[in-house]
Amino acid sequence: MTFTPGLTVSRRLHDEVVGPALRGKPYAAARVDTGSDVLGFDTARSMDHDWGPRLQVFVAGKADVAAARAVIDAALPATFHGLPTRPHADGGQLLGVTVDPLDDYLRDSLGIKETPTTEDWLALPTQRVAEFTGGAVFHDDLGGLTAARAALAWYPDDVWRYVLAAQWTRIDQEEPFVGRCGEAGDDLGSRIVAARLARDLMRLFLLLERRYPPYTKWLGTAFARLPGAPHTQLAAALAATGWRERERHLVAAASTAGERTNEVLGTAVDPTPGRFHHRPYTVLGGARYAAALTAKITDPGLRDRPLVGAVDQFVDSTDVLSHVGRARAAARGFEGPPAGPNDR
Repeated sequence: MTFTPGLTVSRRLHDEVVGPALRGKPYAAARVDTGSDVLGFDTARSMDHDWGPRLQVFVAGKADVAAARAVIDAALPATFHGLPTRPHADGGQLLGVTVDPLDDYLRDSLGIKETPTTEDWLALPTQRVAEFTGGAVFHDDLGGLTAARAALAWYPDDVWRYVLAAQWTRIDQEEPFVGRCGEAGDDLGSRIVAARLARDLMRLFLLLERRYPPYTKWLGTAFARLPGAPHTQLAAALAATGWRERERHLVAAASTAGERTNEVLGTAVDPTPGRFHHRPYTVLGGARYAAALTAKITDPGLRDRPLVGAVDQFVDSTDVLSHVGRARAAARGFEGPPAGPNDR
């Protein structure tokens, strides 16, 4: 079977079948849920599971669900362009056409019903918001779906600065370890630190270009599409056989990130690398960018918040970040009770 991108299949399913069946009824139709097709990253390989003619239909309230489902069910052929259309479990995902009240879906899939607060933003995994804002809306009489996507199109400026400052902090905390591990004879440890820094730099560049970083499987694909990013330098850092060469490429990539931060956010930090104290390791000093970004935050509560960032900057569990309730609980847990005698 010839491969057609999943979003194209979903659009055709709406335009040729579901849309005509719902004509005259208020509804929204889209693909804004999970799946590589939502991000535009699906290929022929994607077709073996969690892929097909998928469509989400949204109605105003619970009372409208049954009627919409009945109309759609009567109109759906068993297959569409050779692919099954009825909802069925395939690899854990519900495929086919789903019908949900819009407000319920927004609450259950994003944890948001009204204008996002700062706490809402910091509890949203970037993978999930990338899917929601990066998919496609095929019809929207209700208006609420389009409005919700517009509201989540990108972070408010203060939150953006805070998230970037937290990302620079992550980089700053491990910059010298490539050299320290290498000098200690731990080449494997040096490589692992280099890979961690490369991932953090990739996420940083995406954030600088106002792109929500996707999860691990698609991070490199999204990064590869960024013009002007240091693709060659990061690849060279990971391919290097010695820690000094590894460090040199990483520092060059970090300097490019520093220059871009100055350009986009108006910071004025010197992007020239330097020595780490009196040790023979070269670092950019990411904390300088974190401090400059934090100084530009106007919300005092956010400005004074520890630089741990949004939930996926301090949680690295798929089982948490793929579940909005768990992600929100993790973000709330960071606030926690007042520090006790054992919290140092």
